[in-house]
Amino acid sequence: MTTVTVHCPRCNSDEVYRHGRSCSRHERFRCRSCKRVFQLTYSYEARKLGIKEQIVEMAHNGAGGCYTARTLKIGINTVIRTLKSSRPGG
Repeated sequence: MTTVTVHCPRCNSDEVYRHGRSCSRHERFRCRSCKRVFQLTYSYEARKLGIKEQIVEMAHNGAGGCYTARTLKIGINTVIRTLKSSRPGG
């Protein structure tokens, strides 16, 4: 059996313990340092690391909302919500 050291994606701490399973049966973990709950694999594409940054970058490069959603395999409403929340002051 292989042992894999899990690190928190938020604070990079290795003080992580198992915290049950998600509805899609993926194992969940919780960080003792920042109390964040996370999974190593996600079924939902928009929860993966770096997706929000990719949405904002594609918008800055002139890509439309539908094109961004299709390319990243996420919903158009997720793209719109992310762009609204990333605006300065709003």
